[in-house]
Order: sequence, then C-alpha cells, then structure tokens
Amino acid sequence: MHRLCFQDSAFVFLSRSLFTTWSYQDPEASEDDSPENAPTPPTFQISLPALLETLQIFSLGDSNAFRQQDPYDTLNAFRQNRNINNPFSTAALGSSALCRISYENRGSPLSIQISETDVTTNCDLTTYQSETTEDIPFDRETLALKTIMRSAHLADAISELASTNPTSISLIASPTAPYMSLSAIGPLGSATVDFNKDQDPLLLETFQCPSRFRTTYSFRHIKAVYRAMVSASKVSVRADEQGVLSLQFLIEVDPSAQAEPGKEGIAFVDFRIVPQVEGEAAKDDSETDDE
Repeated sequence: MHRLCFQDSAFVFLSRSLFTTWSYQDPEASEDDSPENAPTPPTFQISLPALLETLQIFSLGDSNAFRQQDPYDTLNAFRQNRNINNPFSTAALGSSALCRISYENRGSPLSIQISETDVTTNCDLTTYQSETTEDIPFDRETLALKTIMRSAHLADAISELASTNPTSISLIASPTAPYMSLSAIGPLGSATVDFNKDQDPLLLETFQCPSRFRTTYSFRHIKAVYRAMVSASKVSVRADEQGVLSLQFLIEVDPSAQAEPGKEGIAFVDFRIVPQVEGEAAKDDSETDDE
C-alpha cells in the first residue's frame, strides 16, 4: 500500500492494483543500508488546488461546483446518488485520461503527464518543504470506542442531522443500549440518531466501548468527510480517550479503473478529527452568522 498525505488530518491509502507500474528508489539510499538505517522517504507539500486543477484538466466537470452548492443540498445529492459515486469510476472522474506521476529527487517539482487520445499535457508542480511531518496524535492502545458499520448507515445519519443546520455534532457511546448515538442542535431544531448493535437489520457489525463516552466535533469537519462516506462500503469508527476521532473508509474500486484486473480492488481513506474544546462552538456560531 502507498500513502499520499494531503493534509495533516486526512490520508489516502492507494492499493498497488490502481497503478499500471510503480517504481520507487531513493537516490540517497545505498546497497549497504540495512532496513533500520534506510533514509526516511521524502516528504513534501504541494498546492492542493493546483493538483486538482491539473488532474481535472481533461474533465468536463467544474471542480468548483461542489464548493458552491448549499451544504444540505450537497449532502442530499450525494446520498441520492451513492450508487454512482465511486470516486475511481470514469463517470465520477469525467475523464478516461492516463496519468503518469514522477518525482525525481528531494526539491524537484512533482511532474504530472496526462494523456488522452492524441493529446498529452505535462505539468510541473512546485514542491515545498513540509511545515510538519507529525500526524494528529491518535492512541490506538487506549480506545474509548471502536465499531465497524456500513458507511451508508453513517451517511444517512449525517444527512438527517444536517437538516437542522448545526455547527457541531455530538458522539455518545455506551456499553449499554442504545450503544452509539449522534446528536445535533441547530437553529432549525434538534435531532438524534441511535445505532443499536442488537437491531435488525444489523447496524453495528462490531462494537467495543469499555465505558460511557461523549465528545463534540465541528460539523464543518464532519461535512468535509461526507463525500468519502457515501463512496465507501464500510467505515471503521474509532475514538481514543482524548476524543480524537478516526474515520477509516473502505472504498471498493471500479473494476474498469484497476490497472491490474484480479488484484485487490480497494482503497482506504482515513480522516482524523480533533474534538472541540470549550469556546470553539461559540466561535463556529459567530462564523456561521457572518456567512
């Protein structure tokens, strides 16, 4: 698996089967280096808007359309069309172009070559030294909550809560019924969605919660995860004792998008969200009023 880090709170894990060819050799490494002494893989930053514009250069869609839509309408649109929202399908990408990505050495630009029919475009994106290589701390050894469920169930719940136009969302988990709940309060009302692990049909495939747990997150951050949520088939929801939330989505790759048919056709997207602290909710309220 190969990991591309786009920001310090979101990670994309791409299966080898998505690549026709993959070659990596660190120019600073030597044959005498042991695995323990091998150089650290290069880490760099690039402009995300520039990368998206480059990858969509042959696309017929508008890359800004998603940002310009009303948040609630956007959630409903993805919810109603989840069956065609596979992010690796040609329909979703709006293009069948082939892409070649290369990075020569530390400090070099990220070179992207995109080819479709008889047209080839070469782009060099400036790379910058990473401001930080640290991830959001997440303690896997002290989990307050761990559950696996169908991503569609979580997406439906978030869509329902979005109707209240909330600024924050609370996650409550307990070793007893109703086990896990999501609640939101906004100017249009309040709503709560319960997930009972004993319910039929089964909502929670696995569930671990040693003691009652409650924390609150910015709904703006949860909303940013929604596109991956409706594209995934399953999601692992974990929270450590500090309240850091990890949402790891399993996305099945369209067979036509796989470079090596028959190989593992999945990708993972992992989001980490820091809980709100006292005073942040009021700040989000004021920002919403200004908008």
